[in-house]
Amino acid sequence: MRQIILLFIFLFTAFVQAQDTGSIVGKLTDKEFNNEPLPFANVLIKGTTTGVTSDIDGNYRLDNLTPGTYTIQFSFVGYETIEKQVIVEAGKETKLDILMFASAASLDEVVIKTTAKRETETALLLDQKKATTIKQSIGAQELSRKGVSDAAGAVTKISGISKQEGGGNVYVRGLGDRYLNTTYNGLTLPANNIEKKNMDLNLFSSDVIQNVGVSKTYAANFYGDFAAGNVDIVAKEHTGDFFLDVNLGSNFNSNAIGKNFVKSEGTGYFGFYNRYRNNPYAVILSHGVDPQGIDGSLGIEGNFSAGDSWEIGEESRLSIFTTAAFGSSFEYRRGQFANVTAAANTIFQDAEEFEFTRNTTAMANVVYRINNDHKIKFNSLFINAATDEVGRFGIDGRGYNRNTIADNDDFGFFTQNVQFEQDMIFVNQILGTSNLSEKLKLDYGIGYNNVLARQPDRKRIALERFENTLDNDPSTNAIFYRNVDFDNQRYFQNIEDSEFNARVNLSYEQSETLKFNFGYNGRIKERSFDNQRYGYEIINPLTEIEDPNNFDAFFSTENLGVLYNTSVFRPLPGLERENLPGQLENTYSGNLDVHALYADAVYKAGEKWTFVPGLRVEKFNQDISYDVINLSFNNPGSNEADETFFLPSLNVKYALTEDQNLRFSASRTVSNPEFKEVAPFVYENVTDRIGGNPDLLNDPAFSTIVNLDLKYEWFINSGEIFSIGVFNKTINDPVNLVSANDATGTQRFFRTGDRADVFGIELEVRKRLIKDEDENSILSAGMNVTYTSTKQDLKTVSGTFNTNFNRDSDELQGASPVLINADVSYSPTFGEYKPVANLVFSYFSDRIDALGSGQLGNIIEKGVPTLDFVWKNTINKKFEINASVKNILDPTIERVRENVSFDTTLANDLGINSNLSEFALSSYKRGINASIQFKYKF
Repeated sequence: MRQIILLFIFLFTAFVQAQDTGSIVGKLTDKEFNNEPLPFANVLIKGTTTGVTSDIDGNYRLDNLTPGTYTIQFSFVGYETIEKQVIVEAGKETKLDILMFASAASLDEVVIKTTAKRETETALLLDQKKATTIKQSIGAQELSRKGVSDAAGAVTKISGISKQEGGGNVYVRGLGDRYLNTTYNGLTLPANNIEKKNMDLNLFSSDVIQNVGVSKTYAANFYGDFAAGNVDIVAKEHTGDFFLDVNLGSNFNSNAIGKNFVKSEGTGYFGFYNRYRNNPYAVILSHGVDPQGIDGSLGIEGNFSAGDSWEIGEESRLSIFTTAAFGSSFEYRRGQFANVTAAANTIFQDAEEFEFTRNTTAMANVVYRINNDHKIKFNSLFINAATDEVGRFGIDGRGYNRNTIADNDDFGFFTQNVQFEQDMIFVNQILGTSNLSEKLKLDYGIGYNNVLARQPDRKRIALERFENTLDNDPSTNAIFYRNVDFDNQRYFQNIEDSEFNARVNLSYEQSETLKFNFGYNGRIKERSFDNQRYGYEIINPLTEIEDPNNFDAFFSTENLGVLYNTSVFRPLPGLERENLPGQLENTYSGNLDVHALYADAVYKAGEKWTFVPGLRVEKFNQDISYDVINLSFNNPGSNEADETFFLPSLNVKYALTEDQNLRFSASRTVSNPEFKEVAPFVYENVTDRIGGNPDLLNDPAFSTIVNLDLKYEWFINSGEIFSIGVFNKTINDPVNLVSANDATGTQRFFRTGDRADVFGIELEVRKRLIKDEDENSILSAGMNVTYTSTKQDLKTVSGTFNTNFNRDSDELQGASPVLINADVSYSPTFGEYKPVANLVFSYFSDRIDALGSGQLGNIIEKGVPTLDFVWKNTINKKFEINASVKNILDPTIERVRENVSFDTTLANDLGINSNLSEFALSSYKRGINASIQFKYKF
């Protein structure tokens, strides 16, 4: 009873005291970011130590204030300090909202805080905490700390995401490129490669990235073609005073050092090719097939970033940010490459590849804040990605080809492949936001993208009896392989994509607890593709080549019609196919139109619950017309799909505490085929062939997907998190890459069954282990682990192309059962010297690269562990020296075919067993990459 009486007295006293005191409450908004909430700002009663910090929503509250007049100071580093006098009355709340704006007084503060606060790990974790969908982001600060150089590397630091080794393909929750979407500032991006749906994220250097966010659960504003997630790259912008950063550096690959590097003839050091306007046949006559040497094997890196802003009147501001970067790198690979299907087609147990890569990136960002309610932004991005690759297959004189002509044992086969690939991407966007009233906000964007993806003048030469070039006997030479005219060839390929896209979102805030979004987004995309081959017809059988390092001496204009003829598959009307220009060999054109209306509501039920129901109605039309060789004469040469989708979604967030959330999401989405999946053109690499299948646009023309997610997240402290989630996806009519039923083992896309199921668990932990007196992290660590289980049923498929299986089910193509990302960061401070050392680890387990059909086993991409060390050294406020050592473990990169059987004699000649559980289709090491950069801030 005594305790009850004391409690009653305490409550009564508190009640009386509350009636004798008052409160000041309000919200801080950011003028520099279109009046968005400003978190972490200081709110202090002047002349006292009493104060608070604004929360993630910009809200603050000062309680238990004695009635009277107070001066309140509002401050944020890099922003003007604002003072306001407030009268506090007993028993009342006084509301005071403040609009904060950047200060022009301090360059460093403005640059770091007004732009980088959207890039910091803490701010992005708080954005994740506030988000209504399951979303994770990585910002420029973390990218810099971990030495991440591009967007592909960025997203792999997020739980449940891995990257294809040696490429930019990203896998989210075990689902590959076809189940993923990529946007740039919320607008769609085109693919830069015929084999991909999404743009290669390697092409986005960290210099243009403010942050990269991955939304793993669906909401109505996303395109319906959504299963794995949506990657959104947000471009950097600037709001402070003038700044200029310059960064110069160099890199090398341990395998490449000391090698005599070669590249394709006719390509410039900076990755540009100047013969696109010339007729391919004229190029053949005037330029040879041999690669050219290039001095050195050290890559260079350089970039600059600059920005400035100007106040215009009392409310307007014009801001400009620009950056340009160039990087080159060398890589040398040596190992085994093979094509093994029902039989051993080609096997090169010793091959080498020289790769010389150049990337040029330029971005300009112009932001005009008209006033506090209206802002418009123009963003332009240019990327040039160029790769020279010279491959020499069978350099030991033991290359195998079962179709060789000259020898009975089929050994001594050699292929030289010299190719240059250039992707030029142009992205232009106009973005804007407008506060139409206190309750209405408009967010919009319109963009135009253009991609020129070209492979000009690939040269491929094949020889037999190559061992004769290695015996030091000048009287014995290799001979040209001449099964068909195109065994020795020049190849030209062009792809052009153009796309208009737009988005509009109108939000209406009816009250603090209810908000509506109404919107539209759409895209109109066109693709054109063509290729042309010229074969070298060797006139006399068993023609020798004296020097395999000087093919130009043989393929000279003087020898045309004497030792060899050129041959084209499709001659021009009225002309012969030999020694004359010809028509395009394969062409296709495609159109994709997507238009959608959507609506959702954000309803906050009390302090704990947030419900976001949504509905999207999407109109989808895709057609393709093609004229390709090797199809039956009665094939219609076109196909089309036209669908309307109704896609509901529900996202629920329950705040267990102020720092803990429980999330649930359910949605219905679709997966539509890409042009490269439906175009029946076959691209032939040296050891594999990949083509599309127009039957994917038949009924059904799409896959329907049911997505379910449940996640718990605990935001422990600033920059610290623990989360665990489970997800399940049911995919109806899934699409897989499969080895089709043909003699060459061509891989094509098929709807392989009625259903696939995906189940997974994600775990993420980030912890600051040691802090200084100011709560800054000295030693921190993070890790995320994802386990994914997939199962799909399989069935026989008949149509334009056929495939069948000797099993009823299998795992889903591209799914890794285990993904691990981890890092440790050490960042002490010694005066102005602030080094940061990072050890970053990632791993993905074995996954199916292509399903095997009939008796063929699956093609498996073997799991790869990667370990990087990054050392950043801030010498003072202006100067940095940064170094990195990447791929320290240098694992073997392998693609294998499962369950392979060889003829006993062939197996003995190859030095292997005749029955193998797996056989390497490619196996090599990439080497260790090291770099050093010098950065100066003017």
